[in-house]
Amino acid sequence: MTDYETITATLPRHARTQPDRAAVICDGHTITWRELDCAVERLAAHLADIVPAGSGVALHLPNGPALVLLFLAVARAGREAQILDPGWPTLTTQRAIDELSPGLLVSHDAALTDAARANVVIDPHAPFANVADAVGAARAFAAVPEPDPLTPFYVGFTSGSTGMPKGYRRHHLSWVESFRAGNREFDIGADDVVLAPGALTHSLFLYGLAHGLHVGATVIVARQFRPNLACRAMVAHGVSVLYGVPTQLEMIVETAARDHALPFGTLRWILSSGAKWNGRAMDELRACFPAARFAEFYGASELSFVAVAKDDEDVPPESVGRAFAGVDLSIRDHRGHRLPPGETGQVFVSSPFVFTGYACGDVTALVRDGDAMSVGDIGMLDARGYLRLVGRASRMIVTSGKNVHPEEIERVLESHPAVRAAAVLGADDARRGERLVALLKLAPDIALTASDLIAHARDDLPLYKIPRRFAVPPRWPLTASGKSDFQALRAIWDSDACEALA
Repeated sequence: MTDYETITATLPRHARTQPDRAAVICDGHTITWRELDCAVERLAAHLADIVPAGSGVALHLPNGPALVLLFLAVARAGREAQILDPGWPTLTTQRAIDELSPGLLVSHDAALTDAARANVVIDPHAPFANVADAVGAARAFAAVPEPDPLTPFYVGFTSGSTGMPKGYRRHHLSWVESFRAGNREFDIGADDVVLAPGALTHSLFLYGLAHGLHVGATVIVARQFRPNLACRAMVAHGVSVLYGVPTQLEMIVETAARDHALPFGTLRWILSSGAKWNGRAMDELRACFPAARFAEFYGASELSFVAVAKDDEDVPPESVGRAFAGVDLSIRDHRGHRLPPGETGQVFVSSPFVFTGYACGDVTALVRDGDAMSVGDIGMLDARGYLRLVGRASRMIVTSGKNVHPEEIERVLESHPAVRAAAVLGADDARRGERLVALLKLAPDIALTASDLIAHARDDLPLYKIPRRFAVPPRWPLTASGKSDFQALRAIWDSDACEALA
């Protein structure tokens, strides 16, 4: 253990050693390390004074200086930052507020704060220098004591599209331990410039911000993701570490190719999460970022990092990688017994990064076995310890008495050059119980038939796993983390809005 056991404990040290270097850049706004440390301490003193210990601060804000500073200040004050997604419907937001009962709600939406009887409305895009005044923080203050590392500091939410997203709670030490493990995997440090261009309501980008600041790097965030602005930021600031979900990375590559951008030679790490990289754009990615190493994570909101696949390691193509540093992976049967390599069962994870529990929402039943935890993923480990995911127990389809994991079929369909994304659903069938239906997002201007896809799938799948019905929805919905939104796709299928492939 070091002396730095909370996510904000290193900020004063960086303010002393590099006071005038940029700490955070958000579009046209920049805050130095000296200014950042002072603003966080001032806001933390104010929040500790007005929010009772053990209470949370709900932050209902889009990306901007206010969200960055208030998130850090809430953590520094020993309170819990409850990061609400401003894109939620009002009823979802109100339900989350009611369940969380925060000691303070900070929002850009005056109508919401009036309804919730909260007491701070703020311009989320005001400059860093204006945030403390906007929330009423006194200019004279006494620094608050450093929180205990086991104090909860964060409630994040899964990206549920219907119903109530799950709120999961973390304490400081879970992230500090993952910072240390991440340092072993990626050696990110104070000389780096980190670009985290997505919404901070997505834990990947919030983590990128917090970890970058913890090690003393300059971190760049954006009000909203735009691939052209991300490309410009990489050139202007010499970005060395880029976080992204595959859909964002593909858009950045497409934009750079369209604009004939020069290769981004300063980038040394591309860190991808949220969905499996399909690999079709890897050559283009290499052309844009010739010096960069590529790594993708498998994980879950409750588990944090589970596995990592790096492009310079000998990772089997169907694998999501090996155990992340500090993680113990095991495959277990329904009785909880560990299974040997090559056998399929439930994926269990033991690590210091796991969450402390659910804060609110329609929670998923976790399976616990001692200090190990499973969120319902099914998979197998090979003899070298590489993890292959078969699917999720919650998505399993039973057709003609056989258990089918749709993820396996989706991967095969997505390997066809005309298929950008696939979603396999179970539809009621009187004879089979369920029949397989595949919804597809197709590449433009490519003719494709159901027979083409069946022939393609027969190379890798037995007949009972091959859908006979294929359809194209009018739109392809994504969750906030860039994954296919299967609930929304199911609703589109049920509405008969899809166009069948002949």
